[in-house]
Amino acid sequence: MLRMVLIAFLSLTGAAAAETLIPGFDPALDGVCGLGRDLEAGCDAIRDREIVDAAQMPWRAIGRVNFASIETRQHCTGTLIADDVVLTAAHCLYNGSRKEWAPATSVTFLAGFQRDESAAVARGTRYVSLYDTDAINRDILWALDKDWALIVLDAPIGRDVGTLPLQVAEVGEPAFLAGYTGLRPNVLSVADDCGALTAGSLYGLRCAAMQGDSGAPVLVHTTDGLSVAGVFSSLTPVDGGIVSIAIPSKAFVDALQMVANK
Repeated sequence: MLRMVLIAFLSLTGAAAAETLIPGFDPALDGVCGLGRDLEAGCDAIRDREIVDAAQMPWRAIGRVNFASIETRQHCTGTLIADDVVLTAAHCLYNGSRKEWAPATSVTFLAGFQRDESAAVARGTRYVSLYDTDAINRDILWALDKDWALIVLDAPIGRDVGTLPLQVAEVGEPAFLAGYTGLRPNVLSVADDCGALTAGSLYGLRCAAMQGDSGAPVLVHTTDGLSVAGVFSSLTPVDGGIVSIAIPSKAFVDALQMVANK
């Protein structure tokens, strides 16, 4: 799932994100490949992303977050950041047709998913989020800097497949993204064109991204390997193209620590 958010780019790099209602897809944007008005160019940018072997570390710590109900079937991307904790985007867990949060037990995480095979599978037990995920039948006023969630799993599958650590990254570090796009939902592909991390409560990047990438990790290289510097949320149009919006890891590092201590 992916939300197209219509806000000014300057608000992405400000000290605080304004409360912004996330609408449906803007007609000016391509709803399939997500990079703007030119459908062919947008899809070509997604196809150009490198497909990686999701069965191998460190990629198998990333997987698909699946949710299915009578009305809808959808997927996002998620990352094991602890043995039994998956990081994703909060809006991925919201059932828009029913205006309620999907029950955590109906969400499945497939680690290292690749062409109908997974390195490990677990179900959710509960969410950790800045939203009241127990609420039902309400219209959500989405705040961009709150669009993250932790899914606590029913099994510590990270012990077997591995995890990726959080990293509070420096401004200017080059970043990239790995996710399961709607165009290629059965393979993990890398957008290595995200540019440098920006300052502020949100990152404004230039990744080739689309539906299915929501919840994908924003990755940086460290001396110890890959680390998660943030989580991908959505896209917004600006002059000259599309900006990818991500929430820095500093927004949820304390929440992960709180879950780990329970």
